[in-house]
Amino acid sequence: MATQYDSSMLNELLRIYYNRLFPYETYMKWINGSGQEPVDKQYVSKREFSFTLADDIYLRYLSFSNAQDLKTEMVKRIPHKIDIGAVFNAKPSDHKKIANFQPQEKELVFDIDMTDYDDVRTCCEGAAICSTCWQFMVVAVKILNRALKEDFGFKHMLWVYSGRRGIHCWISDKTARQLGQTGRSAVAEYLQVLTGGDSKAKKVHLKAEGIHPSVSHAIKIIEKNFVELCLEGQDILGTSERCKKVLAISADDSTRNKLESDFASGKYKTSAERWNHLKKMVSEVTVKEIMLQFAYPRLDINVTKGLNHLLKSPFCIHPKTGMYVYL
Repeated sequence: MATQYDSSMLNELLRIYYNRLFPYETYMKWINGSGQEPVDKQYVSKREFSFTLADDIYLRYLSFSNAQDLKTEMVKRIPHKIDIGAVFNAKPSDHKKIANFQPQEKELVFDIDMTDYDDVRTCCEGAAICSTCWQFMVVAVKILNRALKEDFGFKHMLWVYSGRRGIHCWISDKTARQLGQTGRSAVAEYLQVLTGGDSKAKKVHLKAEGIHPSVSHAIKIIEKNFVELCLEGQDILGTSERCKKVLAISADDSTRNKLESDFASGKYKTSAERWNHLKKMVSEVTVKEIMLQFAYPRLDINVTKGLNHLLKSPFCIHPKTGMYVYL
């Protein structure tokens, strides 16, 4: 019988995990570029690691030459969290000795957090997640996986659960690892569809004369999942308040007022019935904008843009949930 996670046991459990279960050799092979050649012989030792120890003691600019060195230090210190940074032009542990200490490369990474869906999900909020709202992450992976493979040609992608409320994608292709901040920003902006932040009711603006092919592919994926995800799972038109949130995306005041009146009449009771009626009343572009706003991946693009941005490592245990950051 499975036992409930008790955070007071974290140190004891981590000690066992780091001694017996952590896949050091496989992990360091991945750190070294997934076995792609050629690789700098000093590549691993120039990679920055950071440990967060008990009582939030934070150690940056750690570096290790091989899997055994990493294991020795992890077993000794029992980090509660492990983060990975960039590969530098020198060992991070020597950063105070180097006048021009600079990041050279790192995997291209993407971070999607379920809390960024709080304005469109109705089943949970904050750090809470369930099988219903997790479908947002499933759709996000499908959309991004297609774009990264087909639009950019990337092959070496590792998708991992963050251990609590989101997912991370690590792209290890040499071309991805060697992108500078400008290139990383370009990829992030290419994949960013929602804009405007919390202050804007409408976050997607499509041009009627033509939709970018990548966005069109995303719409096709969303269409296949929209009924189950948004109409049944989240019931986005199930109440008058939720209806107003959806209808706020339409710029046509008269149509919006008419739909509010129709929904209030009781003729259309379910989200699916209301959605079908809405599609008859607004433009095709508006329908697509609504679907994108509710189901398109919500990226933390600052994580992608930053070459020196630290991100929680795969195979790290999340201290608050006791769960793996895993594939």
